[in-house]
Amino acid sequence: MSDSNTPFEGDFSKANLSREVRNQFLKGAALAAAVVIIPGAFIYGLYLVSLFLPPEPKEAFDPSYGAVSEAPMPGAVETLQG
Repeated sequence: MSDSNTPFEGDFSKANLSREVRNQFLKGAALAAAVVIIPGAFIYGLYLVSLFLPPEPKEAFDPSYGAVSEAPMPGAVETLQG
């Protein structure tokens, strides 16, 4: 805690402050772009992989838990028609 540097030492000229603000602005913009671009590139990559799949797996029944309740039960169609 015996540093001779205080947080307010340095060059406070308008050019230096403008450069500092611009650098912070560009760092924030780069971070925001990375947050958007990286997941977007991942999703686009999955889309490109799906283009090489045959159409049958894309049209298959959804095996997730919620989709099971939407599946027709055996004999339910005959009961409704009969």
